[in-house]
Amino acid sequence: MNKNKTLELSKDIAIDIIGGICIAIGTYNFAAMAKFPMVGLNGIALIFYHLFGFPIGTTAMLLNIPIALFCFRILGRRFFLRSVRTIIITSLIMDVVAPLFPVYEGNRMLAAICCGVLSGLGYAMIYMRESSTGGADFIMLSIKAKNPHLTLGKIAFGMDAFIVVIGTVMVSKDVDSLIYGIIITYLLSMVVDKVMYGIDAGKVTLIVTDHGQEVCAKIDEILGRGSTILKGVGSFSKLEKDVVLCACDNKQMYGIRKLIKEIDKKAFLVIMESNEVVGEGFKEE
Repeated sequence: MNKNKTLELSKDIAIDIIGGICIAIGTYNFAAMAKFPMVGLNGIALIFYHLFGFPIGTTAMLLNIPIALFCFRILGRRFFLRSVRTIIITSLIMDVVAPLFPVYEGNRMLAAICCGVLSGLGYAMIYMRESSTGGADFIMLSIKAKNPHLTLGKIAFGMDAFIVVIGTVMVSKDVDSLIYGIIITYLLSMVVDKVMYGIDAGKVTLIVTDHGQEVCAKIDEILGRGSTILKGVGSFSKLEKDVVLCACDNKQMYGIRKLIKEIDKKAFLVIMESNEVVGEGFKEE
């Protein structure tokens, strides 16, 4: 194994440990004691924990076996092996490390918020290293592979909401727990999407104008942001127009809107959300 592969493996293991600790604390120290219904296979393992006292990590690892084998062909050998490593690490952390931390017994809403944020952060870190904690993740990523337009957060929300309902019916049997479980599920999915897709998020604008060069020059001069001029033709008027394409952060977009009003009041402005921008001036791959 060369130096680069060793370094990457070390990074993967470190992320598995950090992400596993976040998930374990969120699940064991915040959710389990408050009897919150949780998401994924950990949510199913929590049901067994409350009903029969089975350890959460070990139960989740055993439940993973048939699902992992079923999804192996879809996800591929490399992802499967990486996930097996992650499953073992996170399961051990859940049963061995999490009980070493104090259990939170305060406000249930604060517990739900901490559970959702910590768990979402842990899952996102693991997903970003092209791995997973198995189980429901295998199913989620299989769905993602077949439907690339769906985000992982949205897929997780749909699947996990069902598990939350089952957990509520079998364990806590009260409406408050169901509501807290839905809050946790929503927060978890939002954190996963924000961490994975929103770190480099910003805005993208398309400006249809007769003064493309002037617009680009002002954007560069005042905001220090580059832009691209595309040529467009109106479908009705058949007149040629400049279409200025510019990617920037949220604060800079406010400045661009002001500039456009000063330069060309008749300009047509389209502003869109961008999940990620890669290239010069932004994140470099």
